[in-house]
Amino acid sequence: MPAPDFASLTVGDVVAERSFPLTRDSLVRYAGASGDFNPIHYRDDVAAEVGLPGVLAHGMLTMGLAVQPVVDWAGDPGRIADYQVRFTRPVVVDPQRGATITVAAKVGQLDEAATVARIDLTVKLGDDTVLGKAQVRVHLG
Repeated sequence: MPAPDFASLTVGDVVAERSFPLTRDSLVRYAGASGDFNPIHYRDDVAAEVGLPGVLAHGMLTMGLAVQPVVDWAGDPGRIADYQVRFTRPVVVDPQRGATITVAAKVGQLDEAATVARIDLTVKLGDDTVLGKAQVRVHLG
């Protein structure tokens, strides 16, 4: 798939937005795929014992979901040159309501010499930001 047109991008452009609903079933499936069977990701009693507010989504699941809209926009995962985040809040997945992560991807910086766009992600659970300084460098040349 062709890369987005670097020349048409402007700092501040929103390039992607998406919501990702999570359920406890999602966490179990991710645990199976990743091999991360830490019980804080599926057992309320264990999460409470260690002082957590509830069962948490895996950090790498949250991170992976957050970058997916940028990968789709870029058209090729090989265009992702770098991806970094800071985990700022846990994603608590309610047993009945689940949780929904929202992602907005906006152009934060353009490097014309390298044809690389830095895409800044805003990743939230409700009104709370769950990933801070989430940035993806995308090579578009």
